[in-house]
Amino acid sequence: MVSSPVIGIIGGSGLYQIDGLVDVEWRRVASSFGEPSDELCFGTLAGTRVVFLPRHGRGHRIPPSEINFRANIDALKRAGATAVISLSAVGSLKAELPPGAFVLVDQFIDRTFARNKSFFGTGLVAHVAFGHPVCARLGDALAAAGAACGLPMHRGGTYLCMEGPQFSTLAESQMHRGLGAAVVGMTNMPEAKLAREAELCYATVAMVTDFDCWHPDHDHVTVEMIVGVLLANADRARALVKSVVPLLGRQPGDCPQGCHHALDNAIITAPEARDPAMVAKLDAVAGRVLKR
Repeated sequence: MVSSPVIGIIGGSGLYQIDGLVDVEWRRVASSFGEPSDELCFGTLAGTRVVFLPRHGRGHRIPPSEINFRANIDALKRAGATAVISLSAVGSLKAELPPGAFVLVDQFIDRTFARNKSFFGTGLVAHVAFGHPVCARLGDALAAAGAACGLPMHRGGTYLCMEGPQFSTLAESQMHRGLGAAVVGMTNMPEAKLAREAELCYATVAMVTDFDCWHPDHDHVTVEMIVGVLLANADRARALVKSVVPLLGRQPGDCPQGCHHALDNAIITAPEARDPAMVAKLDAVAGRVLKR
């Protein structure tokens, strides 16, 4: 049973500098899965506890393929997070989503290939349901907060996650559009999958910085233009976080979508066949079900 919400935020630099965030403290949180991207920033906003993690580390030191996604989600779980809001810069694959638009993603296509995608493995096997990968309760709160802030928010859309670090070729960009994706990025997979395995509510706010290379005006985009959009998006993201955290703080209890019970019927390995080392490693992620 989840009682007091703790809101995890994963994003870029500056999001821990939110007006009203008090009792701010950076602390290292050890993980069974190696080193997280950085220390975690703990604070309180409008009476609700917040934990922020810079996905690429402060100063943007870590490229997408080298992010330790498992350590990041495990550390947030150990820090007490009950929900995770992921703020991510993306390219747009649709004309109606121009630079500056915010998209509340509701589906993902995972085209990454060089990342550890599960906490589970040999000795302890689990399969979580992932048909609806985004928490509707978080989505509702983010939509309400975005409207209150006057943000250019679009509800619904598919995030295609590519490996990177290179951007798409024109052929790839056209293929991504053909798959029906709305935005393309490099960071939300396997992040969203791991959040589900860790029984955390999860939602993505995809912040459009530019049109991907499919767009006829793409070649005219300058670095200065993209930097300008990034700065404006960061300001809007801080406003969104400041608005949504109090809403989520008033929603104690288990997630009605079942995010906090995602492992109830997911573990396949018989108790007597489970690797004790794996069980110990998963004490934060799966301890609720492994200790039953």
